[in-house]
Amino acid sequence: MASPASWWARKARQLLAHVTARVSDIERREVAAWLRPGELALFDAMHVADRRHGLDVVAVLRRAGVRDRDVLAAGLLHDCAKGDTGALPRVAWSLGEALGPWVLGLARRVPGWDVALDRIARHADASADLVAEAGLPAYAVDLVRYQSEPRDPRYGALFHAADEAS
Repeated sequence: MASPASWWARKARQLLAHVTARVSDIERREVAAWLRPGELALFDAMHVADRRHGLDVVAVLRRAGVRDRDVLAAGLLHDCAKGDTGALPRVAWSLGEALGPWVLGLARRVPGWDVALDRIARHADASADLVAEAGLPAYAVDLVRYQSEPRDPRYGALFHAADEAS
């Protein structure tokens, strides 16, 4: 388990990445060259922070030697159902995971945050359903569905590590 200081440092980096996230026109064109139309539509509909995160996950997977197009697409799109969830509900979610459900109880009192927190809670299943509808095969859908608790013997742990590293 990571030390509390490293957890806070990682979460601070994630928050900074969220609020400064950008996807260049070049990166968008590169993605469009290998995604199928339905996958590209999902990518384009994602919050810019989730698109950036997906691109970073793909970069980690590629550096680890992953060449399977569907695994890379799953990495890119694994958070596609988070929608327009803002930075502050995401912070509250992370604090709830670290400090306990009482944090989420307080956060749900903020108008509109209950919807955002529910979206975060369901995002893995909802994202898996969306990538399945877009045509990804079952093993790639399962990488998305079980992103926090990997099951796939070949890619699961690597997929999870890439998600956590980005």
